[in-house]
Amino acid sequence: MAITPEEHLSWILERVRRLPSEWAPVREASGRTLAEDAISPNPLPLWDNSAMDGYAVRSADLAGVVPRDGSGSGSDSDDGSGSGIVAEDAVDLRVVGEVLAGSAEDPRLDPGETVRIMTGAPVPSDADAVVAVERTEGEAGPGRWADRAVRMREPVSAGKNIRRRGEDVARGAVLARAGDELTSTRVAALAAAGVERVRVSATPRVAVLVTGAELRASGESLARGEIPESNSALIVGFLEDAGIRASAVRRSADRPEELAAILDECARAADVVITTGGVGPGVRDVTRIALEAEPGVRAVRVAVRPGQPQCAGVLRGGAFIFALPGNPVSAAVSFELFVRPALLTMQGRRSPHRLRVPTRAAVDWPGAAGRLQVLPVSLANDGDALVCAPVVDPRGVSHAVGGHGEAEGYALVGPERGDVRRGETVPVILLGS
Repeated sequence: MAITPEEHLSWILERVRRLPSEWAPVREASGRTLAEDAISPNPLPLWDNSAMDGYAVRSADLAGVVPRDGSGSGSDSDDGSGSGIVAEDAVDLRVVGEVLAGSAEDPRLDPGETVRIMTGAPVPSDADAVVAVERTEGEAGPGRWADRAVRMREPVSAGKNIRRRGEDVARGAVLARAGDELTSTRVAALAAAGVERVRVSATPRVAVLVTGAELRASGESLARGEIPESNSALIVGFLEDAGIRASAVRRSADRPEELAAILDECARAADVVITTGGVGPGVRDVTRIALEAEPGVRAVRVAVRPGQPQCAGVLRGGAFIFALPGNPVSAAVSFELFVRPALLTMQGRRSPHRLRVPTRAAVDWPGAAGRLQVLPVSLANDGDALVCAPVVDPRGVSHAVGGHGEAEGYALVGPERGDVRRGETVPVILLGS
């Protein structure tokens, strides 16, 4: 009797072991999983800084300015008592310096004075606002930088165009939590806050082993009945997509005793062993036969198409084994449903599953009665909707490696749903998410 995919995955996740943690430089930790919260040692921004290229000013100097159209005040004062030189609808401020990004200077500003300031530069202590250069007049005209005096024709409120110290992140705030993936954006945020190293889960050591007497290495001549071996490239690529580099890639002839010896060797040097091929019920299915001597491994039929035969469990050598079907799409679907979530769970990932989104079927296709159909699909935008279409023949999925190369997701059609009709809603696992 077949078990559900959910039952098989639950059985696996109960048995995979959590990997130890280690320290890593934050700039080398992209793709890793945090083992403990990352705390910001500094506030962000580190100091009050300018959000614009312009002039740092005392807002009181512009309080008496009345815009030409008479609209807006932007200040708490409209009595014309600003300290600048009021000329009906404008104030001229004397330019006494310049502050660049990265500058340690804190120039003094007396009433009626200003300094040029660049985006990201620290705001002088005597200033409480920044006016964008585009809203001013220099000696050469509107929007042009001034050397001696700048004319401003509108008031400004205190705090305008200033990024306050700590407004983004407070010192001591949690920047990322244990179980989070260290994406490039998270790494950048940690580095910006001054985090130098992080505690991360160890990356699993994964050995890949392919079987099949019909398989030949790339470049070998092919006799009738022989095919190029591609599953190792498939599994190694999936591992790299998950931030894992295969620790070994092996091949085995279709002899149970030879395969058992290689499995034992791999199990003592790796945390996980992934094999493809030979897991069916046939008398020549070498992987299933070799694993019959392993008490911690079970062979099951899973109610999924493709990928029904599966073997999984703990080898006596200590590694967890995933023995997947040999047909390429079956192996790919099995990796997506069972292997990838387990590898991420071993690293403590809080969300080991990819995003699933609703899509609309672009065409009709037949379902798989009694089994979860996992169908490779392409995706496209149709107005506000995301639509999916099969990239392989739904009636013959498991071997269709050529069409599978176009897959952008996997449509999930439940065992009781039946056929899919154009326009119906179908959930899709987004590959790359």
